[in-house]
Amino acid sequence: MSDLLTDDFRSIVLNKRDLLDVRAGVEYEKGAFLNAKNLPILSNEERHLVGTEYKKNGNAAAVLLAQNLIKEEGKKKRVEQWLEYLRTHPNALLYCFRGGQRSSIAQAWLSEAGVNIVRLKGGYKAFRTFLMEESLRISKETKTIIIGGYTGSGKTILLKRIKNSIDLEGLANHKGSSFGNNVSIQPTQINFENNLAYALIQTQEKKYKEVIIEHESHNIGRAFMPKEVYENLMDGQMIILERPISDRVLVSYDEYVLKAQKEYVSTYGDAGCIKVGRRCC
Repeated sequence: MSDLLTDDFRSIVLNKRDLLDVRAGVEYEKGAFLNAKNLPILSNEERHLVGTEYKKNGNAAAVLLAQNLIKEEGKKKRVEQWLEYLRTHPNALLYCFRGGQRSSIAQAWLSEAGVNIVRLKGGYKAFRTFLMEESLRISKETKTIIIGGYTGSGKTILLKRIKNSIDLEGLANHKGSSFGNNVSIQPTQINFENNLAYALIQTQEKKYKEVIIEHESHNIGRAFMPKEVYENLMDGQMIILERPISDRVLVSYDEYVLKAQKEYVSTYGDAGCIKVGRRCC
């Protein structure tokens, strides 16, 4: 089998390609890409042992140790997991951290099983570098219109009705205020940055004259935008959205009480809710 490689990272973003991530779970948890499935070739412990062996005795010894740890039964199990994923995601691309031995070996094992898969040249590291460079470039080139206003003025409601917009709070999974936490956790910092890069690349491809964003502080919950990207995006024309205090109270109540309650109940059920009459508050 020829060594099938691609570094057309832009097409991955624009086509929302599925990805097969064979890094260890601990690497995946720190950061990955949209539409990536983690099916490691080495477990966390195996990766640690092989890495230690590599530092002590070099590459050949590390490869031999990995072979002894995985063995034929482990190889079969891993290939079966990959094949099962590829049956429902046939166009997926393969990557490990640097596009080296782990993804190369996985590619060879899949070829032996009759499936050819393309892997990312340079792996996670190269794709991540591309995304960060594109975030900086596109944020410099993009003309933004920024929606500002007090909490409850309906900025996010308006933003979601505009096609040429990027929902920064949505990417951060946070409402961007003192009441902003959601039941589901925020993405890791790396994932937030990767997802923002995806949004910027996809938006620029549509060739909008301006992109509409909501005014945010540098941090959105625990997620923060890279300094230069933030300054570039916030260097635009500001529009202040004003609403009567009575409207703001209703919007805030709907967003931070009613919708938050529904999200909590859908995640945890009624357990833990405080019962007031017949309602769960």
